[in-house]
Amino acid sequence: MREKANLAVTLCNDKEEIMAQATFLDYPNWNVAKQDDWVSVFRELDSDIPCTPLNTLFMHLFVAVDEYSVGCCKEILRTVYKAVPELHFIFLIVPSYMSLGSTLITVFDQVGNIPCLTYEEDFAVHMCHRHSHYPQLHVRKARVEDHDDLMPIFMRYDTILKETYGEYFLAELIEAQDEENHAVVCEVEGTAVGFMSVCSRVNMQLLHECFDLGPFHGLCFPHPDDVLESPQDLSVRRSQDAELRSSSQGSQKIVEELQEPVSPDTMENIQGNIAREAASEEALTAVHSGNVSEPEDIEKLSDISTGYAQYHHVSSRSLASLILPEEPVHFRPIYRGASAAFCIQLFCIDEKYEARSLDFMNFVFSLFSDKNFCVISLPHLTPEFFLIQNFVKMVPFNTCTLEQDLYVFHRAGLLKSIDIRFATLLDTPGVENLVSTLMLNKSILEDLDHYNKARKDPDIEYIRSHYNIEDFIYFSHHQREEHGHMHHFAFNPIFRHYTKFFLKEILRLGFKSCLYYRVYPKSREGKFQNPYAHSLTSALHYLVPVRPRRQIVYPLEKLGINAPSKAVSKDPMSYALNHTNRKLTLEPKITVNAKIIVVGASSVGISFLETLVFCSHMKFNNLTLISTHGLPGKKLLDTEQRKFLASDHCFNDKDYALMSLCSWVNVVVGRMTGIDRAAKHVVLSTDKIVPYDHLILCTGQQYQVPCPTEADISQHLTNREVPNSSQRRYTGKVPRNHFTLNEEEDCFKALTWIRNNSITTEGNIIVYGNTIDTYTTVETLLNLGVSGSRIHLVQPPPASTITCINNYSVESAVADALGAAGVTMYRDAILAQWNDGLHPDPIYSASFTTPTKPFRLQCSMFFSFCEKNVDYETFKALNDACLVYDSRLVIDTNFHTNDIAIRAAGSLTKFSSRYYSNEWTHSNFSSKEVGFQLAAAMLHLFDPTLEPVTEPPANLDRLIPMYKGAKIQGGILPGSYHYLHIAKPAIPTPLEVQMAQPNYGLELVTGSAKNGTYFRIHINKYKMVETITCLSREPFPASNYIRLFGQHEQLLNNLCARYDENLITDLYSYFTEPWCLALFHDRFIDLRKELRQILASKEEEDLPSIEQLAHQIEDEEINPTEKPRQYLKRVFEESIYKTLVERSTLDYLHYNRYHLPMYAWPGII
Repeated sequence: MREKANLAVTLCNDKEEIMAQATFLDYPNWNVAKQDDWVSVFRELDSDIPCTPLNTLFMHLFVAVDEYSVGCCKEILRTVYKAVPELHFIFLIVPSYMSLGSTLITVFDQVGNIPCLTYEEDFAVHMCHRHSHYPQLHVRKARVEDHDDLMPIFMRYDTILKETYGEYFLAELIEAQDEENHAVVCEVEGTAVGFMSVCSRVNMQLLHECFDLGPFHGLCFPHPDDVLESPQDLSVRRSQDAELRSSSQGSQKIVEELQEPVSPDTMENIQGNIAREAASEEALTAVHSGNVSEPEDIEKLSDISTGYAQYHHVSSRSLASLILPEEPVHFRPIYRGASAAFCIQLFCIDEKYEARSLDFMNFVFSLFSDKNFCVISLPHLTPEFFLIQNFVKMVPFNTCTLEQDLYVFHRAGLLKSIDIRFATLLDTPGVENLVSTLMLNKSILEDLDHYNKARKDPDIEYIRSHYNIEDFIYFSHHQREEHGHMHHFAFNPIFRHYTKFFLKEILRLGFKSCLYYRVYPKSREGKFQNPYAHSLTSALHYLVPVRPRRQIVYPLEKLGINAPSKAVSKDPMSYALNHTNRKLTLEPKITVNAKIIVVGASSVGISFLETLVFCSHMKFNNLTLISTHGLPGKKLLDTEQRKFLASDHCFNDKDYALMSLCSWVNVVVGRMTGIDRAAKHVVLSTDKIVPYDHLILCTGQQYQVPCPTEADISQHLTNREVPNSSQRRYTGKVPRNHFTLNEEEDCFKALTWIRNNSITTEGNIIVYGNTIDTYTTVETLLNLGVSGSRIHLVQPPPASTITCINNYSVESAVADALGAAGVTMYRDAILAQWNDGLHPDPIYSASFTTPTKPFRLQCSMFFSFCEKNVDYETFKALNDACLVYDSRLVIDTNFHTNDIAIRAAGSLTKFSSRYYSNEWTHSNFSSKEVGFQLAAAMLHLFDPTLEPVTEPPANLDRLIPMYKGAKIQGGILPGSYHYLHIAKPAIPTPLEVQMAQPNYGLELVTGSAKNGTYFRIHINKYKMVETITCLSREPFPASNYIRLFGQHEQLLNNLCARYDENLITDLYSYFTEPWCLALFHDRFIDLRKELRQILASKEEEDLPSIEQLAHQIEDEEINPTEKPRQYLKRVFEESIYKTLVERSTLDYLHYNRYHLPMYAWPGII
């Protein structure tokens, strides 16, 4: 019942002991009425009770400790009414012969009897009304005598007004009321508990300059001279066919009708007239500049309080993307009609009654009968209180110079009689008007015409197996037909605060318990990659993003009939999944409006954003990524093509599609060139600025253009005789045929050059560098058809004795493959000149010096993979901002720079010297884990549900964090070798030196590197897998092998013992056997934690836990006569622990049988 409840409330005491629990649903129990048609039944019961699906819930369960049941019941009801402001009635239905008992009878009154639908029996209907527990507030005009009641409330929140305007500023404000200025209060038992000051003077010119108010007709009444379209759009519109013209005119007519003054008596008739979706769904989010000071007096606030705005992003916007270098000039409508808005100047309410803040709105709209809009401005860091949650945040223009957010509320948003029903073909004209401004309006209309045919249940087996939907539901409690697929959701912004109610009604009327919405990726042409891609839903922020699940790569041929079903193992178009269910429809989210700016789309930055986005109970409205090429994952290179660059296996194109960060993150395409710490904004190369509250620097390091030594090789100079130019920065023009590959866009540019300039058939290619990317690039060139004889791999002198691969067997195989392909290798060569010192664009030749004699190569294309470094523009921005920089940006263990508002992570950074750990940097760790830890550190600033961070002891404050995730690199090397190396984070050390250590452990190797069957596993002294190296001519499941890292060798079916007995001749084959597939399962780690918890818990009173026994043996508190291992094994088998472990393991296999059907469990045979 709780799984499908709309609201479940549990009451605990200060010892976290459960005292009471109640469950509420939006339809009656006992089958007294149909789930989708109970309203008529209850209205016939008592016509004086105006119950609707919006204002009614049904109590299905209540349990409490007898001693405190009455108090618990009243507290729960008060909590429910406070949590759901629209709620007015709670019904309780019991058989007519049954008494409510001494507890419920105190809060419920019987209102009648109704028969059951399935059998002959009457049921008593009892009702609890809001006014008995958390009543609506009485609102009236303010009086001077309210001053003493209100001042303590004001002083509790802020003392600035009193300090600025004097002790009696509130009384003076109340006395100054006139036709344009009103002050109202809400009172409880004659005591004022809230205050609101409203004014009809609104600086509309400023609002029009700063905000896109198109969805609300500029907050003005329609005027014949309004200019709503640019001349170009107008001419295009006139050339369209008559049908589209009439549709557009009909839409405009409805908007004009909406703008007419509305009296409270006729508000109920508006509902059918509002049929236009906000154009804000398509409005571009912008980045803004400029600063203004706070208003100096209340009178000035009345003029411009509605004009303050945040710099970028609005909560209702998604899929936002900015391309600043080519920012178009957008047409702005001109509104000449009278203002239709008034503003809230001052608002305050006692926290105890905050949930009833909306009670003010009916009264203040009655004071301005000729106004349709109420607006309010707030500093963007202000938490969203109850009143603001009912308003719509407006999108600012890129020229906005104001520092606050603007919120708008329409008079019609007070409507309570909202009728939600199934769509019919008669609704087509209204829907056309509603979606006329949406990009995919045709798709929506087509689905409306054919929705009975097109409607189908989601592929729930695929969803369950590929997404962590069980983070939100107990899957087994939901029937297959209770899962629904939402194709489109278009909602007039006037009623946006009813979105959750709309979703709740969709579930109730459709007999669904879960809804899913898919977001498909787009191709580089901007088109959806799937014909079933849907329109953007304006309800996205009311859904929760669902994390994708890591999938097992199955050896399907080997498994045969024991393979998973095709619904599980298939791999169709990837999409990001969003979800809601009955439990979530009334659950609030924590809204964070802080401007969090991430600079750099590195793996660290993407991991940071991913962690914040998938915090399901939080909503980050202002996440922005500044990146040279925007978000990665554009699939510029076909999946079947070889990649120029090696991979760190943090993210791939499929991962980006499954995350759909573009649904939640604004993207600014540009390069950071400056940071103004005082004004708190980032300066871009286009002179645009991006303000921030929290700045996250994750730019990483990039390959740089090498600086030639300018040595004249005709002088037969050697490396000793030329100056060291490795620290010099190249400042000349970069030749057009010179390529430094750092991102997929760079690779795509190089590939385009190769194809457009016939590089595959003529001309030499020089690959300069000694990183692993040089090898993957050479293999890509060979795969593209470039002859090996025209590829020259030139390696500069190594910076250390550690090679990029650090494995002699692999290096030898790659060197042999290069020789077999005809690739010429040059070692210890330093770039001397391009084009013999002449103009280098384009490069025709390149000269190099060596320890012996120099050489010169003809060149049609030059790839540079010299040592990575921080980009000069990034360095200059950091240095000019006076951020501490010592060869890298200096941070502490909490990612802070010397500016508390600026954090940094990744290879851009180094730890402060006070930690005495110069050899350890973020480069030594997994980028994905570093990004996750960065987000975890920041979440403590925003998430009140987290435990407060405690300061570490003084002696631990100087210890750097040690992350445990594997450091991975992989790619396809020359010879078509598929390469993968997985290792623990460590200071780089030559492999031979590592193996010479006495505590190194064991090395397990099968196959040969030259034959492409090489598989090496390093088992450390604790019998844990510490390193894995694979080199194979055949593709292998790298994601499976990554899961082996950190596992105990006994968990791998006694790997060491089997290897010593020569039972394992091929580790590739060994890890495709069915027994090991559970190890690759994404929830295997949960099983390990559960089993460890069992062994650590005390299950029998007279026997310590297995873990305690192990500690006692280690501390010599007990001395068993047999070997410790045998003693622990015997105790385990003779105690209840063995049964518990077996049961837990079988439950794991049974629950995940859709992924692991190859395992047997009791009852399967």
